[in-house]
Amino acid sequence: MANVLFVCLHNAGRSQISQALFERAAGGRHTARSAGTTPIDRVHPQVVDAMHELGIRLDGRVPQRLTDEHAEWADVVVTMGCGDACPYIPGRRYLDWDLRDPSGEPPETVRAIRDEIARRVGALVAELDRADPPP
Repeated sequence: MANVLFVCLHNAGRSQISQALFERAAGGRHTARSAGTTPIDRVHPQVVDAMHELGIRLDGRVPQRLTDEHAEWADVVVTMGCGDACPYIPGRRYLDWDLRDPSGEPPETVRAIRDEIARRVGALVAELDRADPPP
């Protein structure tokens, strides 16, 4: 089982989408968390709406501040636009996904971002499954 941490600036868009889609795709075989370097008070409404279209509810999630403990917990850290503010923990695998911030974007753009994240998450879960096959 792998622990994956998704990190973006506000933990209100890309990282929340990533965590939710990862949890769905992994089906309990791997775990995920998300955090932000400067979290805001709620998940972006347009992100909540786009995820609701897939039957995933994010309206109750509260953005979390990124801590060293999050990074220490993770086997894989996926960053999305947080730059040098993300902590570096030796021995962890880091991926940087260059994704547009969905904040303030129209629904079709948010859906496109969501769908690109779904593609990347699916590939990551498949890779982790091959590296750590279930018993």
